[in-house]
Amino acid sequence: MVELLNKLICGNCIEVLGRIREPFADLVFADPPFNIGYKYDKYYDRVKKKNYIAWTKDWMSVCKKVLKPNGSFYIAIGDEYAANVKIIADELGLFMRNWLIWHYTFGQQLKRKFARSHTHIFYFVKDKKNFTFNDHAVRVPSLRQLIYNDRRANPAGKMPNDVWDGYPRVCGTFKERAGWHPCQMPESLLKRIIAVSSNAGDCVLDPFSGSGTTAAAASQLGRKYAGIDISQKYVENANERLAELKKQSLSLDTHFNFNPAELNELKQLSSDMKTPPQKIIADKNLLELFTNQLSVRMNNHKQYNKQAVATALKDLAD
Repeated sequence: MVELLNKLICGNCIEVLGRIREPFADLVFADPPFNIGYKYDKYYDRVKKKNYIAWTKDWMSVCKKVLKPNGSFYIAIGDEYAANVKIIADELGLFMRNWLIWHYTFGQQLKRKFARSHTHIFYFVKDKKNFTFNDHAVRVPSLRQLIYNDRRANPAGKMPNDVWDGYPRVCGTFKERAGWHPCQMPESLLKRIIAVSSNAGDCVLDPFSGSGTTAAAASQLGRKYAGIDISQKYVENANERLAELKKQSLSLDTHFNFNPAELNELKQLSSDMKTPPQKIIADKNLLELFTNQLSVRMNNHKQYNKQAVATALKDLAD
């Protein structure tokens, strides 16, 4: 759908996507209201359980309808309705590849039960034999490489496990926080999903675009995006966020001929390794591993210079 590509629009995702005839999305990422009482601009997140489950099936159905045959579908959801999402996905004929756990710091502190510090992220595909999965784009150095210097280690690194604990919640004091939306996913988490389950030029759909994080991450990774939200205020603010991001991208200085995609990957790899740039720069062995891993993840047959990488990391950290 040309009218949705690289746009955030105001509307009800069930109605908007219900009018579309042909599949257009290569990847869907959905972070719907969890039905736990948040007050959004145009929606109070507290409805009867049966109504919420019926609504969940409706929006999942239209998302599946607009997903291409080889597309992937990720859904973030809380404890209360995770099992319902899995059951609905089974009914819709989606195939689950992973039940991921996003474990974060700064969890919600509670008085009468254990503090909650995780969110479920389901990873479904439409066709269990035909889908995009760019393993090279998310591999990280293994402990065999980092600690044990084990020759049996895969030089391409290892795949992350299904508990993602390197992405803190975007709290109010974080620089990344937009400030005008009550819930915001970290860009680095979305970049992992988008990098592994789509290719450059693909379209990433977010039916609950909210703060615009999915679109921001997709744009930085060279993907098209499509976003829908029922709040005109959120859409306008998210579009301002994207416009500012484009300005920053245009003014981005290059370091030793690193392009914006490479500089973005430098930041993402540091985040995925849970290692600050300063530590990488200070350890020559770690810097070498990092530089080799950058080559793997960029998958462009280019060998990177360690000192150029160190200089770029230093500048990005400042």
